[in-house]
Amino acid sequence: MAKRFQPGIVSANDLLSGAVIYLAADGKWVSSMTEAEFITDAERAEERLTLAESQPEIAVGAYLAPADNTDAGPVPNHFRESFRAAGPSAPARKSWGIA
Repeated sequence: MAKRFQPGIVSANDLLSGAVIYLAADGKWVSSMTEAEFITDAERAEERLTLAESQPEIAVGAYLAPADNTDAGPVPNHFRESFRAAGPSAPARKSWGIA
């Protein structure tokens, strides 16, 4: 059984920093979820995921994250995305002595 499409945004991690990034409507990666393109149909979602996956030198682990659209832009509607949007929960790798 096919999974039901849910509107959302393309989310990934920046290859170099590991930070959460989002795909904007102009095809650029942004750090703020509210600047991400809100995708409302499955065909557009596939196109945007294909674009994201074609940029492995920038983004890794791209997926369609469920979200709600508001006047201020997309906002998370799932705990995982709220947690990711809030930023790292652990100190930066340098503070651990890891290169």
